[in-house]
Amino acid sequence: MVQETLLITILGMALVTYLPRLLPAWTLRGRALPPFVMAWLRYIPSAVLAALLIPSLLVAEGRLNLAWDNLYLWAAIPAAWVAWKRRSLFGTLLAGMGAVALLRWILSLI
Repeated sequence: MVQETLLITILGMALVTYLPRLLPAWTLRGRALPPFVMAWLRYIPSAVLAALLIPSLLVAEGRLNLAWDNLYLWAAIPAAWVAWKRRSLFGTLLAGMGAVALLRWILSLI
């Protein structure tokens, strides 16, 4: 009984995960979208990334944290600059991780 419930749960999760991804692909297959829709769709990855990152940068312990000691907010500045100038995911990650490491090292000396 437990294995049947587990199998049904996994199949249900697969259905609700892949169906919303496959339906638009099947529906729009072979059709050309208007240029303004294509331009609008290009902003979705940036909007999703911002929606995921901004709360982790600005909120700490359920409150808005714009204090000077917000390490991650300071590290986001060089990472955002590298992302903007280089358009490299790997370079952005290295810049952000390097900034966090450098800031932690500097703060440990103080």
